[in-house]
Amino acid sequence: MMLEVRDLHAYYGKSHILQGVDLRVDQGEIVSLLGRNGVGRSTTVKSIMGQVATTGSITFKGEEIGNEKAFRIAHRGVGYVPENRDVFPRLTVEQNLMLGEKGSGRGGGRTDRKARRWSLADMYRMFPRLKEREHVAAGVLSGGEQQMLTLCRPLMGDPDLIMIDAPTAGLAPKIVELVADYLKELKNRGISVLLVEQKLAIALEISQRVYVMGHGQIVFEGTPAELKGDPAVRKEWLEV
Repeated sequence: MMLEVRDLHAYYGKSHILQGVDLRVDQGEIVSLLGRNGVGRSTTVKSIMGQVATTGSITFKGEEIGNEKAFRIAHRGVGYVPENRDVFPRLTVEQNLMLGEKGSGRGGGRTDRKARRWSLADMYRMFPRLKEREHVAAGVLSGGEQQMLTLCRPLMGDPDLIMIDAPTAGLAPKIVELVADYLKELKNRGISVLLVEQKLAIALEISQRVYVMGHGQIVFEGTPAELKGDPAVRKEWLEV
């Protein structure tokens, strides 16, 4: 098992956001975390990434990582794409990508490095627009271009698991198609993915399993086919 979360609780002040979340992601599996805005999906991935204090258990490849520093979790092999398109605005596209690289054996890092799965050429092949803009400062990129960059940067660290929060939010349809192709590429290369996604069609197309969240808890777990066949769950927890 790549990632396992058990009885995860998280608070913002006195607000009890996560109320006993259980989920798992297996090797090479894409799992989508679905639900309406405000139910705790982003808090879940932030908690796994060490950005929110929690109680409960979070294990990655069998080792407990709950409440570790975010940089140590990254060195273990966890990539994270936040929903706010976080780039270094004064650095070029290429420099932003190179910052995603990491060495082995430092800061709690990995010592069992294999041949790298990802290169700059891979990033530019998936998103040719980044190649065209490789020497441009990231701060002047369009929103869609910044999203491409944000999606690619953690791959340069060769993660075993990548968590991606709302990758298609606010994007034009053509860029949404590119993001969908990117997700399929991860699947083809055997990368484990925990995906927070609003567009149900994309999530159901690429996922092996889905979780639905409501009020800080998991209210459904199953395959895309099982979710499609459960209109009551979709109506109560997903549809607007």
